[in-house]
Amino acid sequence: MNPQDLPGRYLLGFDTQRHTHLFTDVAIVGSGVAGLRAAIQAAQHADVLIITKDKISDGSTPHAQGGIAAVLQPDDSFESHIADTLAAGHGLSEMEVVSAVVREGPRLIQEMIQWGTNFDRMGDELHFAREGGHSAARIIHALGDSTGYEIERCLVEKVRSIPNIRTLEYTFAVDLLTDGGRCVGLLIHSWRDGLQCVWAKQTLVATGGCGQVYRETTNPTVVTGDGMAVAYRGGAVLQDMEFVQFHPTTLYVAGATRALISEAVRGEGGILVNRSGERFMPRYHDKAELAPRDAVSLAIVSEMKATGDTNVYLDVRHIPKKAFQARFPRIFRLCEQFDIDIAKEPIPVRPSQHYMVGGIKTDLHGSTNVQNLYACGEVASTGLHGANRLGSNSLLEGLVFGFLSGEAAGLAAARSPGPSQVYRIRHEPEFPDHLPMDLRDLRNSLQSEMWRDVAIERDEEHLQTALTRVEHWNRYALRTEFDSLSGWEIQNMLTVARLIGQCALSRTESRGVHFRRDYPQQDDLRWKRHSTVQRTS
Repeated sequence: MNPQDLPGRYLLGFDTQRHTHLFTDVAIVGSGVAGLRAAIQAAQHADVLIITKDKISDGSTPHAQGGIAAVLQPDDSFESHIADTLAAGHGLSEMEVVSAVVREGPRLIQEMIQWGTNFDRMGDELHFAREGGHSAARIIHALGDSTGYEIERCLVEKVRSIPNIRTLEYTFAVDLLTDGGRCVGLLIHSWRDGLQCVWAKQTLVATGGCGQVYRETTNPTVVTGDGMAVAYRGGAVLQDMEFVQFHPTTLYVAGATRALISEAVRGEGGILVNRSGERFMPRYHDKAELAPRDAVSLAIVSEMKATGDTNVYLDVRHIPKKAFQARFPRIFRLCEQFDIDIAKEPIPVRPSQHYMVGGIKTDLHGSTNVQNLYACGEVASTGLHGANRLGSNSLLEGLVFGFLSGEAAGLAAARSPGPSQVYRIRHEPEFPDHLPMDLRDLRNSLQSEMWRDVAIERDEEHLQTALTRVEHWNRYALRTEFDSLSGWEIQNMLTVARLIGQCALSRTESRGVHFRRDYPQQDDLRWKRHSTVQRTS
Protein backbone atom coordinates (compact mmCIF):
# COMPACT_ATOMS: atom_id res chain seq x y z
CA MET A 1 0.00 0.00 0.00
CA ASN A 2 1.60 3.28 -1.11
CA PRO A 3 -0.51 6.37 -0.38
CA GLN A 4 0.22 9.39 -2.54
CA ASP A 5 -0.35 13.11 -2.01
CA LEU A 6 1.04 13.02 1.50
CA PRO A 7 3.63 15.58 2.66
CA GLY A 8 6.93 16.10 0.91
CA ARG A 9 10.19 14.78 2.26
CA TYR A 10 10.64 17.70 4.66
CA LEU A 11 8.14 20.04 6.29
CA LEU A 12 10.13 23.21 5.68
CA GLY A 13 12.97 24.65 3.67
CA PHE A 14 16.46 24.60 5.18
CA ASP A 15 20.17 24.39 4.42
CA THR A 16 22.32 22.55 6.95
CA GLN A 17 25.18 24.98 6.29
CA ARG A 18 23.10 27.84 7.68
CA HIS A 19 22.21 26.35 11.04
CA THR A 20 23.92 25.57 14.32
CA HIS A 21 25.28 22.03 14.61
CA LEU A 22 25.00 19.71 17.62
CA PHE A 23 26.84 16.39 17.79
CA THR A 24 26.12 13.17 19.65
CA ASP A 25 26.60 9.44 19.27
CA VAL A 26 22.96 8.52 19.91
CA ALA A 27 20.04 10.95 19.55
CA ILE A 28 16.80 9.90 21.28
CA VAL A 29 13.52 11.68 20.58
CA GLY A 30 11.07 11.28 23.46
CA SER A 31 11.32 11.03 27.23
CA GLY A 32 8.77 8.46 28.37
CA VAL A 33 9.55 5.04 29.79
CA ALA A 34 10.92 3.70 26.48
CA GLY A 35 13.07 6.70 25.58
CA LEU A 36 14.53 7.11 29.06
CA ARG A 37 15.30 3.40 29.45
CA ALA A 38 16.91 3.43 26.00
CA ALA A 39 19.03 6.44 26.96
CA ILE A 40 20.24 4.74 30.14
CA GLN A 41 21.28 1.64 28.21
CA ALA A 42 22.84 3.45 25.24
CA ALA A 43 24.87 5.56 27.66
CA GLN A 44 26.72 2.40 28.72
CA HIS A 45 28.46 2.57 25.35
CA ALA A 46 28.16 6.09 23.91
CA ASP A 47 27.19 9.71 24.45
CA VAL A 48 23.43 10.33 24.35
CA LEU A 49 21.27 13.34 23.61
CA ILE A 50 17.57 13.24 24.61
CA ILE A 51 15.26 15.60 22.72
CA THR A 52 11.75 16.19 24.08
CA LYS A 53 9.21 18.77 22.98
CA ASP A 54 8.02 19.68 26.47
CA LYS A 55 9.59 19.14 29.86
CA ILE A 56 11.20 15.76 30.35
CA SER A 57 8.41 14.38 32.53
CA ASP A 58 5.55 15.26 30.18
CA GLY A 59 3.99 12.64 27.94
CA SER A 60 1.86 9.53 28.34
CA THR A 61 4.00 7.54 30.79
CA PRO A 62 3.15 9.62 33.90
CA HIS A 63 -0.55 9.16 33.10
CA ALA A 64 -0.37 5.35 33.16
CA GLN A 65 -2.51 4.22 36.09
CA GLY A 66 -3.11 0.49 36.04
CA GLY A 67 0.34 -0.96 36.43
CA ILE A 68 2.93 -3.12 34.75
CA ALA A 69 2.50 -6.81 34.02
CA ALA A 70 5.21 -9.34 34.86
CA VAL A 71 5.64 -12.91 36.04
CA LEU A 72 6.98 -12.40 39.56
CA GLN A 73 4.96 -14.90 41.60
CA PRO A 74 5.68 -18.62 41.95
CA ASP A 75 2.12 -19.62 41.00
CA ASP A 76 2.35 -17.65 37.73
CA SER A 77 4.31 -18.66 34.64
CA PHE A 78 5.91 -17.22 31.53
CA GLU A 79 3.77 -19.59 29.48
CA SER A 80 0.57 -18.17 30.98
CA HIS A 81 1.56 -14.53 30.34
CA ILE A 82 2.64 -15.43 26.80
CA ALA A 83 -0.67 -17.21 26.16
CA ASP A 84 -2.69 -14.24 27.47
CA THR A 85 -0.74 -11.82 25.26
CA LEU A 86 -1.16 -14.00 22.19
CA ALA A 87 -4.90 -14.36 22.84
CA ALA A 88 -5.33 -10.59 23.08
CA GLY A 89 -3.35 -10.14 19.85
CA HIS A 90 -5.91 -12.09 17.76
CA GLY A 91 -3.35 -14.00 15.71
CA LEU A 92 -0.99 -11.13 14.86
CA SER A 93 1.33 -11.13 17.88
CA GLU A 94 4.73 -12.60 17.04
CA MET A 95 5.74 -15.45 19.31
CA GLU A 96 9.46 -14.62 19.39
CA VAL A 97 8.76 -11.03 20.42
CA VAL A 98 6.11 -11.95 23.01
CA SER A 99 8.40 -14.54 24.59
CA ALA A 100 11.35 -12.13 24.72
CA VAL A 101 9.33 -9.35 26.37
CA VAL A 102 7.62 -11.61 28.90
CA ARG A 103 10.86 -13.35 29.89
CA GLU A 104 13.02 -10.22 30.03
CA GLY A 105 10.48 -8.11 31.94
CA PRO A 106 10.94 -9.43 35.49
CA ARG A 107 14.69 -8.75 35.47
CA LEU A 108 14.20 -5.17 34.32
CA ILE A 109 11.48 -4.58 36.94
CA GLN A 110 13.80 -5.86 39.64
CA GLU A 111 16.37 -3.42 38.30
CA MET A 112 13.82 -0.60 38.58
CA ILE A 113 13.24 -1.57 42.21
CA GLN A 114 16.98 -1.42 42.83
CA TRP A 115 17.04 2.06 41.27
CA GLY A 116 14.39 3.23 43.72
CA THR A 117 10.96 2.65 42.15
CA ASN A 118 8.44 2.37 44.97
CA PHE A 119 6.00 -0.31 43.86
CA ASP A 120 3.12 -0.96 46.25
CA ARG A 121 3.53 -3.75 48.77
CA MET A 122 1.56 -5.80 51.26
CA GLY A 123 4.02 -6.06 54.09
CA ASP A 124 7.38 -6.92 52.56
CA GLU A 125 5.95 -8.45 49.39
CA LEU A 126 4.87 -6.77 46.18
CA HIS A 127 1.11 -6.34 45.85
CA PHE A 128 -0.35 -7.96 42.74
CA ALA A 129 -3.64 -7.19 41.00
CA ARG A 130 -5.49 -8.81 38.14
CA GLU A 131 -6.82 -7.03 35.05
CA GLY A 132 -8.94 -7.93 32.05
CA GLY A 133 -7.39 -10.51 29.73
CA HIS A 134 -4.92 -11.80 32.32
CA SER A 135 -5.35 -15.29 33.74
CA ALA A 136 -3.36 -14.48 36.88
CA ALA A 137 -2.79 -11.60 39.28
CA ARG A 138 0.48 -10.33 37.80
CA ILE A 139 0.00 -6.55 37.71
CA ILE A 140 2.16 -4.53 40.08
CA HIS A 141 1.41 -0.87 40.66
CA ALA A 142 2.81 2.16 42.44
CA LEU A 143 1.15 4.85 44.57
CA GLY A 144 -2.14 3.04 44.00
CA ASP A 145 -3.04 4.31 40.54
CA SER A 146 0.08 6.31 39.64
CA THR A 147 2.40 3.59 38.37
CA GLY A 148 3.57 5.47 35.30
CA TYR A 149 4.25 8.59 37.36
CA GLU A 150 6.51 6.67 39.74
CA ILE A 151 8.35 4.85 36.94
CA GLU A 152 8.92 8.14 35.12
CA ARG A 153 10.21 9.77 38.32
CA CYS A 154 12.71 7.00 38.91
CA LEU A 155 13.97 6.96 35.31
CA VAL A 156 14.33 10.75 35.18
CA GLU A 157 16.43 10.65 38.34
CA LYS A 158 18.57 7.87 36.88
CA VAL A 159 19.07 9.74 33.61
CA ARG A 160 20.11 12.90 35.44
CA SER A 161 22.74 10.94 37.35
CA ILE A 162 24.53 9.78 34.17
CA PRO A 163 27.06 12.39 32.97
CA ASN A 164 27.14 11.39 29.30
CA ILE A 165 23.39 11.93 28.81
CA ARG A 166 22.32 15.45 27.81
CA THR A 167 18.71 16.56 27.59
CA LEU A 168 17.12 19.25 25.43
CA GLU A 169 13.66 20.11 26.75
CA TYR A 170 11.07 22.21 24.89
CA THR A 171 12.68 21.12 21.62
CA PHE A 172 10.73 19.77 18.66
CA ALA A 173 12.07 17.17 16.23
CA VAL A 174 10.88 18.56 12.90
CA ASP A 175 12.33 15.86 10.62
CA LEU A 176 14.91 13.15 10.27
CA LEU A 177 17.99 14.13 8.30
CA THR A 178 18.79 11.42 5.77
CA ASP A 179 21.54 10.90 3.22
CA GLY A 180 21.46 8.09 0.70
CA GLY A 181 18.70 6.32 2.61
CA ARG A 182 20.60 6.46 5.91
CA CYS A 183 19.49 8.45 8.92
CA VAL A 184 22.29 10.84 9.89
CA GLY A 185 20.51 12.95 12.48
CA LEU A 186 17.66 15.34 13.08
CA LEU A 187 16.41 18.79 12.18
CA ILE A 188 15.18 20.27 15.48
CA HIS A 189 13.65 23.52 16.63
CA SER A 190 13.95 24.99 20.10
CA TRP A 191 12.19 28.12 21.25
CA ARG A 192 15.49 29.60 22.40
CA ASP A 193 17.81 28.69 19.50
CA GLY A 194 15.50 28.16 16.51
CA LEU A 195 16.40 25.56 13.87
CA GLN A 196 19.42 23.38 14.57
CA CYS A 197 20.98 20.27 13.06
CA VAL A 198 21.72 17.29 15.28
CA TRP A 199 24.27 14.91 13.78
CA ALA A 200 24.08 11.44 15.30
CA LYS A 201 25.58 8.07 14.50
CA GLN A 202 22.34 6.43 15.58
CA THR A 203 18.88 7.95 16.04
CA LEU A 204 16.07 6.47 18.12
CA VAL A 205 12.42 7.57 18.03
CA ALA A 206 10.40 7.07 21.23
CA THR A 207 7.75 9.78 20.97
CA GLY A 208 4.68 7.79 22.03
CA GLY A 209 1.34 7.54 20.26
CA CYS A 210 -1.10 9.75 18.40
CA GLY A 211 -4.07 10.19 20.73
CA GLN A 212 -4.69 13.83 19.86
CA VAL A 213 -5.81 12.74 16.40
CA TYR A 214 -9.09 11.84 18.15
CA ARG A 215 -11.52 14.13 19.95
CA GLU A 216 -11.91 11.70 22.86
CA THR A 217 -8.55 10.51 24.20
CA THR A 218 -6.80 9.80 27.46
CA ASN A 219 -3.51 11.05 26.00
CA PRO A 220 -2.01 14.42 27.00
CA THR A 221 -1.98 17.29 24.50
CA VAL A 222 1.64 16.68 23.45
CA VAL A 223 0.81 13.26 21.94
CA THR A 224 0.25 14.18 18.28
CA GLY A 225 1.80 11.31 16.32
CA ASP A 226 5.00 13.23 15.59
CA GLY A 227 7.36 10.24 15.65
CA MET A 228 5.26 8.19 13.24
CA ALA A 229 4.94 11.09 10.80
CA VAL A 230 8.62 12.01 11.02
CA ALA A 231 9.67 8.39 10.42
CA TYR A 232 7.19 8.03 7.55
CA ARG A 233 8.59 11.10 5.79
CA GLY A 234 12.08 9.67 6.31
CA GLY A 235 11.25 6.43 4.51
CA ALA A 236 10.46 4.12 7.42
CA VAL A 237 7.89 1.36 7.05
CA LEU A 238 4.83 1.78 9.27
CA GLN A 239 2.86 -1.28 10.30
CA ASP A 240 -0.71 -2.04 11.44
CA MET A 241 -1.84 1.59 11.52
CA GLU A 242 -5.50 0.53 11.55
CA PHE A 243 -5.16 -0.91 15.05
CA VAL A 244 -6.05 1.89 17.48
CA GLN A 245 -7.01 0.86 21.00
CA PHE A 246 -9.86 2.54 22.84
CA HIS A 247 -9.96 2.27 26.61
CA PRO A 248 -13.45 1.25 27.73
CA THR A 249 -13.73 3.44 30.81
CA THR A 250 -12.84 7.11 30.88
CA LEU A 251 -14.65 9.69 33.00
CA TYR A 252 -17.48 11.27 31.02
CA VAL A 253 -18.49 14.52 32.72
CA ALA A 254 -19.02 17.86 31.01
CA GLY A 255 -15.98 20.02 31.61
CA ALA A 256 -13.67 17.14 32.57
CA THR A 257 -10.83 15.91 30.42
CA ARG A 258 -11.27 12.29 29.38
CA ALA A 259 -9.40 11.04 32.41
CA LEU A 260 -8.71 7.34 32.58
CA ILE A 261 -10.64 5.22 35.05
CA SER A 262 -8.15 2.40 35.31
CA GLU A 263 -8.96 -1.12 34.23
CA ALA A 264 -7.72 -2.12 37.66
CA VAL A 265 -10.96 -0.69 39.12
CA ARG A 266 -12.82 -3.49 37.34
CA GLY A 267 -10.11 -5.89 38.46
CA GLU A 268 -10.89 -4.90 42.05
CA GLY A 269 -14.60 -5.60 41.61
CA GLY A 270 -16.10 -2.59 39.81
CA ILE A 271 -19.06 -3.52 37.59
CA LEU A 272 -20.50 -1.82 34.52
CA VAL A 273 -24.19 -0.92 34.56
CA ASN A 274 -26.50 0.93 32.18
CA ARG A 275 -28.79 3.86 32.93
CA SER A 276 -31.32 1.47 34.52
CA GLY A 277 -28.71 0.11 36.90
CA GLU A 278 -28.58 -3.24 35.08
CA ARG A 279 -25.23 -5.03 34.87
CA PHE A 280 -24.75 -5.76 31.17
CA MET A 281 -21.26 -7.19 30.53
CA PRO A 282 -22.23 -10.84 31.21
CA ARG A 283 -24.57 -10.57 28.19
CA TYR A 284 -21.66 -9.68 25.93
CA HIS A 285 -18.69 -11.75 27.14
CA ASP A 286 -18.09 -14.76 29.38
CA LYS A 287 -15.38 -12.85 31.27
CA ALA A 288 -17.75 -9.92 31.87
CA GLU A 289 -15.87 -6.84 33.14
CA LEU A 290 -12.55 -8.71 32.88
CA ALA A 291 -12.88 -9.24 29.14
CA PRO A 292 -10.17 -7.72 26.88
CA ARG A 293 -10.46 -4.00 26.19
CA ASP A 294 -11.74 -4.32 22.64
CA ALA A 295 -14.63 -6.51 23.78
CA VAL A 296 -15.56 -4.19 26.66
CA SER A 297 -15.41 -1.08 24.45
CA LEU A 298 -17.67 -2.64 21.82
CA ALA A 299 -20.10 -3.82 24.51
CA ILE A 300 -20.31 -0.31 25.96
CA VAL A 301 -20.97 1.19 22.53
CA SER A 302 -23.72 -1.38 21.93
CA GLU A 303 -25.28 -0.70 25.32
CA MET A 304 -25.27 3.06 24.76
CA LYS A 305 -27.07 2.54 21.44
CA ALA A 306 -29.61 0.21 23.04
CA THR A 307 -30.39 2.58 25.91
CA GLY A 308 -30.05 5.87 24.02
CA ASP A 309 -27.57 7.14 26.59
CA THR A 310 -24.27 8.96 26.01
CA ASN A 311 -22.42 6.81 28.54
CA VAL A 312 -22.65 3.86 30.91
CA TYR A 313 -21.69 3.72 34.58
CA LEU A 314 -18.95 2.06 36.60
CA ASP A 315 -20.44 1.01 39.92
CA VAL A 316 -18.04 0.71 42.86
CA ARG A 317 -20.55 1.41 45.63
CA HIS A 318 -20.07 -2.10 47.03
CA ILE A 319 -16.33 -1.45 47.56
CA PRO A 320 -15.59 0.16 50.95
CA LYS A 321 -14.92 3.86 50.39
CA LYS A 322 -11.70 3.94 52.39
CA ALA A 323 -10.39 0.87 50.59
CA PHE A 324 -11.15 2.45 47.22
CA GLN A 325 -9.48 5.70 48.26
CA ALA A 326 -6.36 3.86 49.38
CA ARG A 327 -6.12 1.74 46.22
CA PHE A 328 -7.06 4.49 43.72
CA PRO A 329 -6.18 7.86 45.29
CA ARG A 330 -5.94 9.73 41.98
CA ILE A 331 -9.29 8.45 40.71
CA PHE A 332 -10.90 9.15 44.09
CA ARG A 333 -9.68 12.76 44.04
CA LEU A 334 -10.82 13.18 40.44
CA CYS A 335 -14.34 12.01 41.26
CA GLU A 336 -14.46 14.28 44.28
CA GLN A 337 -13.48 17.28 42.14
CA PHE A 338 -16.56 16.68 39.99
CA ASP A 339 -18.83 16.08 42.97
CA ILE A 340 -19.15 12.33 42.43
CA ASP A 341 -19.47 10.41 45.71
CA ILE A 342 -18.33 6.92 44.73
CA ALA A 343 -20.05 5.46 47.80
CA LYS A 344 -23.45 6.78 46.70
CA GLU A 345 -23.45 6.95 42.90
CA PRO A 346 -21.76 5.16 39.98
CA ILE A 347 -19.10 6.85 37.87
CA PRO A 348 -20.21 7.92 34.35
CA VAL A 349 -17.82 6.43 31.80
CA ARG A 350 -17.44 5.80 28.07
CA PRO A 351 -14.59 4.68 25.77
CA SER A 352 -11.84 7.01 24.57
CA GLN A 353 -8.80 6.55 22.37
CA HIS A 354 -6.02 5.27 24.60
CA TYR A 355 -3.18 3.54 22.77
CA MET A 356 -1.75 3.21 19.26
CA VAL A 357 -1.09 -0.46 18.60
CA GLY A 358 0.48 0.12 15.18
CA GLY A 359 3.46 2.30 14.40
CA ILE A 360 7.01 2.20 13.07
CA LYS A 361 7.91 -1.38 12.12
CA THR A 362 10.90 -2.71 14.03
CA ASP A 363 12.74 -5.95 14.67
CA LEU A 364 13.56 -7.45 18.04
CA HIS A 365 16.33 -4.91 18.57
CA GLY A 366 14.25 -1.86 17.67
CA SER A 367 15.87 -1.50 14.23
CA THR A 368 13.81 -0.12 11.36
CA ASN A 369 14.26 -0.51 7.60
CA VAL A 370 16.11 2.84 7.57
CA GLN A 371 19.78 2.38 8.36
CA ASN A 372 20.83 3.88 11.74
CA LEU A 373 17.20 4.47 12.79
CA TYR A 374 15.55 2.75 15.76
CA ALA A 375 12.15 3.02 17.43
CA CYS A 376 10.69 1.79 20.70
CA GLY A 377 7.65 2.21 22.91
CA GLU A 378 4.19 3.15 21.70
CA VAL A 379 5.52 4.77 18.52
CA ALA A 380 6.80 1.38 17.37
CA SER A 381 5.08 -1.72 16.03
CA THR A 382 7.24 -4.53 17.38
CA GLY A 383 4.90 -7.48 16.92
CA LEU A 384 4.14 -7.74 20.64
CA HIS A 385 0.55 -6.50 20.71
CA GLY A 386 -0.77 -7.87 17.43
CA ALA A 387 -4.28 -6.55 16.86
CA ASN A 388 -4.97 -5.51 20.47
CA ARG A 389 -2.71 -4.65 23.39
CA LEU A 390 -3.18 -6.62 26.58
CA GLY A 391 -3.63 -4.27 29.54
CA SER A 392 -0.46 -3.33 31.47
CA ASN A 393 1.82 -4.69 28.75
CA SER A 394 2.67 -1.18 27.53
CA LEU A 395 4.97 -0.12 30.38
CA LEU A 396 6.49 -3.59 30.17
CA GLU A 397 7.16 -3.16 26.45
CA GLY A 398 8.63 0.28 27.07
CA LEU A 399 11.13 -1.09 29.58
CA VAL A 400 12.12 -4.13 27.54
CA PHE A 401 12.36 -2.50 24.13
CA GLY A 402 13.94 0.58 25.66
CA PHE A 403 16.65 -1.72 26.98
CA LEU A 404 16.99 -3.73 23.73
CA SER A 405 16.99 -0.78 21.34
CA GLY A 406 19.20 1.35 23.59
CA GLU A 407 21.73 -1.48 23.79
CA ALA A 408 21.69 -1.97 20.03
CA ALA A 409 21.98 1.74 19.22
CA GLY A 410 24.71 2.30 21.82
CA LEU A 411 26.81 -0.61 20.60
CA ALA A 412 26.37 0.44 16.94
CA ALA A 413 27.50 3.98 17.79
CA ALA A 414 30.50 2.66 19.73
CA ARG A 415 31.60 0.66 16.70
CA SER A 416 31.73 3.85 14.62
CA PRO A 417 34.95 5.73 15.55
CA GLY A 418 35.33 9.48 15.52
CA PRO A 419 32.70 12.23 15.69
CA SER A 420 29.40 12.22 13.84
CA GLN A 421 29.73 13.40 10.25
CA VAL A 422 28.25 16.62 8.86
CA TYR A 423 26.31 16.44 5.59
CA ARG A 424 25.23 19.20 3.24
CA ILE A 425 21.47 18.80 3.00
CA ARG A 426 19.24 21.42 1.44
CA HIS A 427 15.53 21.52 0.86
CA GLU A 428 13.56 24.14 -1.03
CA PRO A 429 9.86 24.18 -0.12
CA GLU A 430 7.61 23.18 -2.98
CA PHE A 431 4.87 25.52 -1.79
CA PRO A 432 6.47 28.57 -0.15
CA ASP A 433 3.22 30.44 0.53
CA HIS A 434 1.94 30.57 4.08
CA LEU A 435 -1.83 30.28 3.79
CA PRO A 436 -3.97 32.06 6.41
CA MET A 437 -5.27 29.27 8.62
CA ASP A 438 -7.11 28.80 11.91
CA LEU A 439 -5.07 25.89 13.23
CA ARG A 440 -7.27 25.35 16.27
CA ASP A 441 -10.34 25.00 14.05
CA LEU A 442 -8.51 22.59 11.74
CA ARG A 443 -7.33 20.51 14.69
CA ASN A 444 -10.84 20.36 16.17
CA SER A 445 -12.32 19.42 12.78
CA LEU A 446 -9.81 16.60 12.30
CA GLN A 447 -10.35 15.25 15.82
CA SER A 448 -14.13 15.29 15.43
CA GLU A 449 -14.00 13.62 12.02
CA MET A 450 -11.72 10.84 13.23
CA TRP A 451 -13.90 10.25 16.29
CA ARG A 452 -17.07 10.16 14.19
CA ASP A 453 -15.91 7.93 11.33
CA VAL A 454 -12.61 6.16 12.21
CA ALA A 455 -13.13 5.18 15.84
CA ILE A 456 -14.47 2.06 17.57
CA GLU A 457 -16.96 1.02 14.86
CA ARG A 458 -16.05 1.47 11.21
CA ASP A 459 -17.46 0.76 7.75
CA GLU A 460 -16.56 1.60 4.18
CA GLU A 461 -18.98 4.50 3.81
CA HIS A 462 -17.76 6.34 6.89
CA LEU A 463 -14.09 5.58 6.24
CA GLN A 464 -14.42 6.97 2.71
CA THR A 465 -16.09 10.09 4.11
CA ALA A 466 -13.25 10.58 6.57
CA LEU A 467 -10.57 10.07 3.94
CA THR A 468 -12.22 12.53 1.57
CA ARG A 469 -12.22 15.21 4.24
CA VAL A 470 -8.70 14.49 5.47
CA GLU A 471 -7.37 14.50 1.92
CA HIS A 472 -8.99 17.89 1.30
CA TRP A 473 -7.39 19.32 4.44
CA ASN A 474 -4.06 17.78 3.41
CA ARG A 475 -4.14 19.56 0.06
CA TYR A 476 -3.82 22.98 1.63
CA ALA A 477 -2.41 22.31 5.13
CA LEU A 478 0.50 20.19 3.91
CA ARG A 479 1.58 22.66 1.25
CA THR A 480 1.97 25.42 3.81
CA GLU A 481 5.35 26.01 5.43
CA PHE A 482 4.75 26.71 9.10
CA ASP A 483 7.20 28.14 11.59
CA SER A 484 5.47 27.02 14.77
CA LEU A 485 4.88 23.92 16.85
CA SER A 486 1.11 24.10 16.34
CA GLY A 487 1.54 24.07 12.55
CA TRP A 488 3.96 21.15 12.51
CA GLU A 489 1.76 19.20 14.92
CA ILE A 490 -1.33 19.52 12.72
CA GLN A 491 0.69 18.45 9.68
CA ASN A 492 1.86 15.36 11.57
CA MET A 493 -1.67 14.66 12.81
CA LEU A 494 -3.07 14.89 9.28
CA THR A 495 -0.38 12.52 8.02
CA VAL A 496 -1.09 9.93 10.70
CA ALA A 497 -4.87 10.31 10.39
CA ARG A 498 -4.78 9.53 6.70
CA LEU A 499 -2.61 6.47 7.23
CA ILE A 500 -4.97 5.17 9.92
CA GLY A 501 -7.98 5.73 7.65
CA GLN A 502 -6.42 4.12 4.60
CA CYS A 503 -5.21 1.07 6.49
CA ALA A 504 -8.62 0.71 8.19
CA LEU A 505 -10.34 0.87 4.81
CA SER A 506 -7.97 -1.70 3.34
CA ARG A 507 -8.47 -4.33 6.08
CA THR A 508 -11.83 -5.82 5.15
CA GLU A 509 -12.39 -7.86 8.30
CA SER A 510 -12.82 -7.34 12.04
CA ARG A 511 -9.85 -8.23 14.23
CA GLY A 512 -8.94 -7.02 17.70
CA VAL A 513 -9.47 -3.29 18.06
CA HIS A 514 -10.36 -2.95 14.37
CA PHE A 515 -14.11 -3.56 14.05
CA ARG A 516 -15.86 -3.24 10.68
CA ARG A 517 -19.67 -3.24 10.75
CA ASP A 518 -19.66 -4.29 7.09
CA TYR A 519 -17.10 -7.08 7.70
CA PRO A 520 -17.91 -8.22 11.26
CA GLN A 521 -16.01 -11.53 11.11
CA GLN A 522 -12.31 -12.27 11.49
CA ASP A 523 -10.91 -13.48 8.15
CA ASP A 524 -7.79 -15.56 8.81
CA LEU A 525 -7.58 -16.76 5.21
CA ARG A 526 -7.00 -13.27 3.78
CA TRP A 527 -6.01 -11.10 6.72
CA LYS A 528 -3.97 -13.05 9.26
CA ARG A 529 -1.06 -10.80 8.41
CA HIS A 530 0.36 -7.38 9.15
CA SER A 531 -0.39 -4.38 6.97
CA THR A 532 2.45 -2.04 6.02
CA VAL A 533 2.75 1.37 4.44
CA GLN A 534 5.79 3.29 3.21
CA ARG A 535 6.30 6.65 1.54
CA THR A 536 7.48 6.19 -2.04
CA SER A 537 7.61 9.71 -3.49
